[in-house]
Amino acid sequence: MDPQRSSVVPPFGGGNNTIRAAIMVVVMIVFSGYLFLWVMIPTNPYRLNWLPEIREQTTSTYFGTIQGATYLVFAFPILFIAVLGCVYVYLGKKSIDNHTKGEINGNNNNHRLAMWKRPMIIKGLGVVTRIEVAFFIMFIALLVWSFATYMRINFATITPNTAAKKGQLVWEVKLDRTSDWLAIVGNIAFVFLFFPVTRGSSVLPLFGLTSEGSVKYHIWLGHIVMTLFTAHSFGYVVYWASVRKLHKLLEWKKTGFSAIAGELSLVAGLVLWATTFPRIRRKMFEVFFYTHHMYIPFVVFFILHVGINYTTTMLPGFFLFLIDRYLRFLQSRSNVRLLSARVLPCQAVELNFSKTTGLRYSPTSIIFLNVPTISKMQWHPFTVSSSSSLESDKLSVIIKGEGKWSNKLYQMLSSSIDRLDVSTEGPYGPTSTDFLRHELLVMVSGGSGVTPFISIIRELIYTSENLKCKTPEILLITSFKNSNDLTLLDLILPLCGAPPEFPNLDLKIEAYVTRERAAPPKEQENTKIRTVWLKPNPSDAPISPILGPNSYLWLGAIISSSFIIYLIFIGILTRYTIYPIDRNTNKIYATSSRALIHMLFLCIGIFIAATSAFSMNKSKNAREIKTTQIQHMEGATPQASPNSSFYNADRELESLPQQSISQLINLHYGERPDLKRVLFERKESSVGVLVCGPKKMRHEVANICSSGLAANLHYESISFGW
Repeated sequence: MDPQRSSVVPPFGGGNNTIRAAIMVVVMIVFSGYLFLWVMIPTNPYRLNWLPEIREQTTSTYFGTIQGATYLVFAFPILFIAVLGCVYVYLGKKSIDNHTKGEINGNNNNHRLAMWKRPMIIKGLGVVTRIEVAFFIMFIALLVWSFATYMRINFATITPNTAAKKGQLVWEVKLDRTSDWLAIVGNIAFVFLFFPVTRGSSVLPLFGLTSEGSVKYHIWLGHIVMTLFTAHSFGYVVYWASVRKLHKLLEWKKTGFSAIAGELSLVAGLVLWATTFPRIRRKMFEVFFYTHHMYIPFVVFFILHVGINYTTTMLPGFFLFLIDRYLRFLQSRSNVRLLSARVLPCQAVELNFSKTTGLRYSPTSIIFLNVPTISKMQWHPFTVSSSSSLESDKLSVIIKGEGKWSNKLYQMLSSSIDRLDVSTEGPYGPTSTDFLRHELLVMVSGGSGVTPFISIIRELIYTSENLKCKTPEILLITSFKNSNDLTLLDLILPLCGAPPEFPNLDLKIEAYVTRERAAPPKEQENTKIRTVWLKPNPSDAPISPILGPNSYLWLGAIISSSFIIYLIFIGILTRYTIYPIDRNTNKIYATSSRALIHMLFLCIGIFIAATSAFSMNKSKNAREIKTTQIQHMEGATPQASPNSSFYNADRELESLPQQSISQLINLHYGERPDLKRVLFERKESSVGVLVCGPKKMRHEVANICSSGLAANLHYESISFGW
């Protein structure tokens, strides 16, 4: 993306519109066909006619009888969409748009779409839009349809005579079949389980989604998967007990389904599942964090349980997740350059990192931080508060001390430390935002929930001052428990680089202090913000895009090349090892061995492709990183270089936020905002309502926007709580 272009540019625009529209048409056709396939799989036409024909056409000595068909039907469509998504997002980042009044209002003509985007509050699901509810219902309908169709077709063939031939009762045969169908239906949810948590996904942006906003889909799918898989296992235990075959629980067959592998997978899944419920996850986050790594044995033993042929149905989602996970691993291996920290009296800090100018991100993006001094294993996500347009070589993160990890960080930075080792993953966020389409932005926050709004305000400062575009009015309604927390508002302006005044931006702030009746006496006020300048090591690097400025093109190359490498290895193995053994009627290649080799080759393909792309881009970025390091080493701290630009910026801008921002703040003590009155009083044609804060606040705003009493209110989902 051009460094001079604002990231609030709408996703469609410029000369790339036609190409992107064509890509979207192809994607929707392929994806619709893929979903239609899942609808047809339980039916007789698919099982008796389509599947045998597909297998006949794809049988080869390189992929066998079944594997070729599953690659073609289940893997290729999703990977094809993922590669097209890379091109789609890349072109979107290169689009050129003019911010005109017509464009701002043009998106509001589709009243029906606006109605579908209105929020709803559903117990167990939280705040969701009508679109999300509709797709959730359709997905549940797909699961019910699949299970009911399997029952209808198979139960018709189960009679007392057929059961007697097996020496079983009718209900025992039906329980056996039902347990199978529960697993098959659960696998449908398993297919989509990893897509929402692939942070650098090229699939999610195609549907206007982000990984952080999609975590709730992962939670829903996870509950469905574990419920059905647990019911599947319990059903088989009851069945084997009734037919006196409990010894099968200890079987690990050479071919077919292995019971022990399935049991180990279930145990890992149950341990993981038990710690995901909100009460445990929020109160014992470390337990949740560490046990969530049980997904590794869960998936591995699942593959060993069912074999690679059946696993190919869920391969694409997990394959894309593995690529993303390995790229994150490569990015997190080096320490980043932490330049300074602003320490606030409200137990909050703003960390200011160096970044390359080629790193572009949208407002409300998040970045994951690891501080080995506190914990070598823990990674915590935080909202980026800076604007890559306004601060081309800086990236800022605000962290409020609300837990053991963040409180420890605050204590370390409050003491006299010279440097701090920090590793990062990201940033991740929307490929574009469309805040300019509204006439007014109402931002409602509670406590540290103001952080994502700071990034939006900074971006709009740049848009109004540098691009001379018309920006919406901004009304920030923020609530704090104590007056000390008001110092968070002083971070709206960056440490340096912002204009002292921004006349083109209409910003108003209504701040509420709920636990104090009046402003504290001046002698008791503690509003001083202290800036701590750090001394990075020469080896610390600025934060840079893992795959360079053209990261999505590189990602598309990694997806396609790594899968091709995997297919080549598997083709050679099958042709010269597995195929000759399977042709011998006295021998057969073990299912578990075949699965392990497939997993190994899949990882090798990802390792070769991703490592090569990472290394090539790392060498390309070396020159810019070296230049940035030299610049910052010259002025890393005031003590080291009293006349440096950083030192002067500290002295000149230390009081700037208090002087300029304080004039925009209207303080209220001992009360909470009347959000219903404020929102209903706004008469602008388009009001974007954003909320980030406690659950009760989010639900209150969602209820107001979904009431239908004000058609001009457009709820924007921006909450990071899950």
